[in-house]
Amino acid sequence: MPPSCEEGGRTRRGPCRIGLGLKAQGVAGEERRERALKAIDLIDLGGFESAYPKELSGGMRQRVGFARGIVVEPDALLMDEPFSALDVLTAENLRNELVGLWEGHEAPVKSILIVTHNIEEAVLLADRILVLSSNPGRIQAELKVGLPRPRDRNSPRFESIVDTVYDILTGREEAAAAPAAAAVARPAPTPTNAPLPDVSVGGLAGLLEILVARGGQDGLAEIADELSFEIDDLLPLVDTAVMLQLAHVDGVGIAITDAGREFVAADILTSKQLFARHVAKHAPLVRAIIQGLTATDGHTLREGFFLDQLRRGCSAEEARNQLETAIDGGRYAELYDYGRDGARLTLEPGAQKYL
Repeated sequence: MPPSCEEGGRTRRGPCRIGLGLKAQGVAGEERRERALKAIDLIDLGGFESAYPKELSGGMRQRVGFARGIVVEPDALLMDEPFSALDVLTAENLRNELVGLWEGHEAPVKSILIVTHNIEEAVLLADRILVLSSNPGRIQAELKVGLPRPRDRNSPRFESIVDTVYDILTGREEAAAAPAAAAVARPAPTPTNAPLPDVSVGGLAGLLEILVARGGQDGLAEIADELSFEIDDLLPLVDTAVMLQLAHVDGVGIAITDAGREFVAADILTSKQLFARHVAKHAPLVRAIIQGLTATDGHTLREGFFLDQLRRGCSAEEARNQLETAIDGGRYAELYDYGRDGARLTLEPGAQKYL
């Protein structure tokens, strides 16, 4: 056992870092080491007991995180996007290992709660899925998966559950279940209840070009498979295309609109003008920025004005991301400019015509 594990050690190798939670619980040093080494064996890191963090790969570091959670034998293990920062192969291997620990009853926990934006990952791992809404955050739906493990991504039942979760997230499940709800007046879209997806104009154009090449429509799963993407990778692009009315979604498929075809076929100058028209009309934050700038004598405002409004409905980080996305889109469309030195937005001549 490395001497750094002794009391007062100033470095943190494998067993030391894994046993920190036990130390906080008042577990004695020898027992801490024994339980840490057992956890290291459990998550298949034998031979790396004396490794420093810089000597471990991303997957190994995540295994250390698993061990640190397991070693204290909690009732519940809470995991926030545990595989999102890993490459595809490493993430898949760790998912399988986690399932193996759970199925083999080797992990001393009673339940595991995982937060993820990956729909297939949720269906692959979970016994129960809770779908959360945003602004305000609440439980929108609960689904019991009920599939035996190991689960086959290509099975009809697996794909059906994935489609159901996607429909719930995009609002189509609710519309299908209650057609009468369409008659109920919905609140007008605002920058907080209709946030901008974080996508580039180039990414949006690419999705529309793919749809044109596929005859104007195709299934999201088919597009994702051909591009070697997860369906979740396409969702921000799809949401943007739908928001700007350049495409529409039907079930689990997407089809380009006439406006979308016009955008794809246009030259660069015309496509900018078309994008300006759609983003100013259908993206609430971009429209609010144009209206705010128009209302001032000099047609300019500090970014803080818009950040303050956005922070009423989301975190400071989300507000910043939203504004950055709106700035990028508005600058591309030549609706307004942004000076980072003074952190000011300035209306471009003629932008008011798009309101």
